[in-house]
Amino acid sequence: MIVTVTNSKGGVGKTTLVANLAGYLADAGKRILAVDADIQPALSSYYPIQRQAGNGLRHLVTECDTRDVVSSTDIPGLDLIYSDDPRGTLQNFILHAADGRQRLHYTLDQIQGDYDHILIDTQGAVGPLQESAIYAGDVVVSPIRPDKISAAEFQRGSVRVVSEARSVAPRIGMTVGAMYGLLYGIERTMDARTFVEALTGLLRDRNDVYLLETRVPAAVAYKKAASMQLPVHRIDSRARGKTSCGLEVMSRLARELLLSEKDRSNRGAR
Repeated sequence: MIVTVTNSKGGVGKTTLVANLAGYLADAGKRILAVDADIQPALSSYYPIQRQAGNGLRHLVTECDTRDVVSSTDIPGLDLIYSDDPRGTLQNFILHAADGRQRLHYTLDQIQGDYDHILIDTQGAVGPLQESAIYAGDVVVSPIRPDKISAAEFQRGSVRVVSEARSVAPRIGMTVGAMYGLLYGIERTMDARTFVEALTGLLRDRNDVYLLETRVPAAVAYKKAASMQLPVHRIDSRARGKTSCGLEVMSRLARELLLSEKDRSNRGAR
């Protein structure tokens, strides 16, 4: 399964989410590929690289060539396609190439059989690269911070972009998977609880966006793990009080997102 993590607003936790979920799944025995589709390559340096490939995402997309684009991290089972486009020229290439928006889907499809799951991190801005990542994913996940600005941006930005991609998809021979919202950085306050209830109510009657039951709490363990270049579940494996630890959160998210979507797809196929 390919999971695209996207949001039209920066700083909502996309990279941290991809890195921690990828690290958890790899430690659980899965073969995982993380793809850094952001011109600010935070995911590319999140974990130490054990073996760096000669090429990265730009070569993969512009040349449609999967040779020597996969690097290995020091987490067994977790590979990486790093971002190598600091000037953002890949955006222009995708925009003007006749099959630009389809290329990431096409190239990842060639190597998907080597992995149990592929996770794509995207930039916090609307553009051709973000759209191509949406087309490449089997599901789309959007982290949502618990504040009015992030919620408004989620609805008028992220949801709109995915909806527009879904309407265009049949014309270019593509599909867009289910979209999930993930509440991220939730604090144990009355304001946060009110926000969650309000957002749940807004999305309840929509049939194009689903709100995941898993919540990622505001916890220092996530920043600490990032500074140590480790998955959060390795350093935060026991609950303290009522706040779920990193291990519990990542385990719950993996079950809800990946297994539930697999079951839903199988039911649809029947």
